[in-house]
This record gives sequence, structure tokens and C-alpha cells, in this order.
Amino acid sequence: MIRRSNERTVEVKESPFQGDGQITVRNLLNGPEEMYNKGRAFAHNTLAPGCSLGFHIHKNESETYYIYSGTGEFNDNGTITTVSAGDVAFTGAGEGHGLKNTGDEPLEFIALILYE
Repeated sequence: MIRRSNERTVEVKESPFQGDGQITVRNLLNGPEEMYNKGRAFAHNTLAPGCSLGFHIHKNESETYYIYSGTGEFNDNGTITTVSAGDVAFTGAGEGHGLKNTGDEPLEFIALILYE
């Protein structure tokens, strides 16, 4: 299967997890069925400068971010770390995280959520 860029589901979400601004989510796979029920999200996301994903906790699942471009602050269970292109951030089940674009360019990242 090939899914062309114009065939992807795109969502714009306001104040994600009580964060600032909005996030654009481009689903690369459409839900658990396309992930053999091993996860629920595989998406290319964009945060504009100053926008953020609020801190949230993952229960019975993990989330991995691959930072594709831009610069931001990753909240890893209360520890703030700068992330930039090429970095990978992993949040395990029962842990929490958040992400804020602190740069002047869009922060783009791939997110993968897998079930425990």
C-alpha cells in the first residue's frame, strides 16, 4: 500500500493537553487496525513557534517522538530538556511528557504510540 500525502487524514487540534496554540497532526497510518492493534498513532506532527503540547501521562502505552526539524523543550516527567532535529524522546507506560516549540521555525516530529 502507498498512501500519498494528499490522501492522509489531517487534523488541527486546539490547546492539545491544555497546551498553548495548536498542533497539526498528519496521520501516517489510520488507527489501530493498520498497526495490527499494537498501537494507536503513527503521525507527522507540527507545532508552530510558541505552541505546545501540555504535560500528559500515558497509561498502558508508550509514546516515542522523533524530532524531524526545529527546536523545543521536552518535559520528561518534570525534567526539561532541549530537543532538536535527530533527537528521539521516549515516554514509557505510566510516565508523562510535554513538548514546546521554543524556536523560530515549526517544530516537526513523528509520534508513535504503542500499547504496553
